[in-house]
Amino acid sequence: MKRVKTSKMRRARNLAAKNEVKKAFKGAERAIAAKSAEAKELIKKAVSAIDKAVQRGILHKNKAARQKSRLLLKYNKTK
Repeated sequence: MKRVKTSKMRRARNLAAKNEVKKAFKGAERAIAAKSAEAKELIKKAVSAIDKAVQRGILHKNKAARQKSRLLLKYNKTK
């Protein structure tokens, strides 16, 4: 019984962290598409959120690297 409870708690925590990464990533993408002045700041926040998720074991390191790479490629194309 205790295992079920801890699994539910961890799942909720992991989902919250994944949603945080998705939110940061999408926000940065939108800023890049709109050629916003704050795009660079939002990219920093997204990269930070992705790295924290990797540290906690929520995202695989290769997926994180791919996401960061794609985000920076999009940003560099708009320059």
